[in-house]
Amino acid sequence: METSELLKPADSEEAALVEKLDASRLPSHVAIIMDGNGRWAGRRHLPRIAGHRAGVKAARGVIETCARLHLPCLTLYAFSLENWRRPESEVDFLMRLLREYLKRELPSLKKNNIQMRFIGRHRELPEGVQKDIEEAMRVTAENTGMKLVVALNYGGRAELTDAFNALLEKARADRSGDFRVDEQAISDHLYTAGLPDPDLLIRTSGEMRVSNFLLWQIAYAEIYVTETLWPDFSRARLLEALIDYQKRERRYGGLGSGQTVARTRADSANPTDHSAGNRESGREQRPAHAARPGRF
Repeated sequence: METSELLKPADSEEAALVEKLDASRLPSHVAIIMDGNGRWAGRRHLPRIAGHRAGVKAARGVIETCARLHLPCLTLYAFSLENWRRPESEVDFLMRLLREYLKRELPSLKKNNIQMRFIGRHRELPEGVQKDIEEAMRVTAENTGMKLVVALNYGGRAELTDAFNALLEKARADRSGDFRVDEQAISDHLYTAGLPDPDLLIRTSGEMRVSNFLLWQIAYAEIYVTETLWPDFSRARLLEALIDYQKRERRYGGLGSGQTVARTRADSANPTDHSAGNRESGREQRPAHAARPGRF
């Protein structure tokens, strides 16, 4: 099916971008740091909560677009461990907003064959939020379409700490003396176990940092930074990021062949594929690039 048939462009800008997009060379996993809600509200002399509500609308559009493009996996950074430092009233609002979203959108997610997953330290969340995310995962568990992963009460260092502690427990229980840890073992104990590593990391609002997000998994992700604030991150802006990704040369640890991104979904659908030349100790070797000058 043509990309234009999948997306049905809403205007001439989207139509022009869709024309440039190669649907056969899309990333298997897109991860997004959704930043800029507060600044968006501030520029409009609105309270921060207005920015968060607008951010939910932007998220809904991105989720719909990625699902229509049949992307296998989309991860959204919704709430970090550091976000607890914000005013209590704002944190309470964010938790209510999440619960509202799940109750309103869950029937649509199930209907559209989207499977929800949540990563992070969920036991530290309010009881009502825990029940809602467990229900969302239960209701969509049998869905076979796009995996929508929401990073909630998440931190990359905390994820690695939890993985290492789980491995230590295994080591203590192992009496053979042959217990060894390699990269694949670490990956298998991360919150994202079973998912492919992100091919593309998008950050909105122009900040040139990864903010403790998927630190292990983005080792070789292509990085795209846009000045656009998250509530203004429309379908057109997402298409621009995907088109930019397809222009990147990915060397996989080698010297490159002069070709742009040509990784197929079949290549990355199985995150445990250890094919020679592309993986070392179970991890794919890929260079990372920023969308503008600068490195993370």
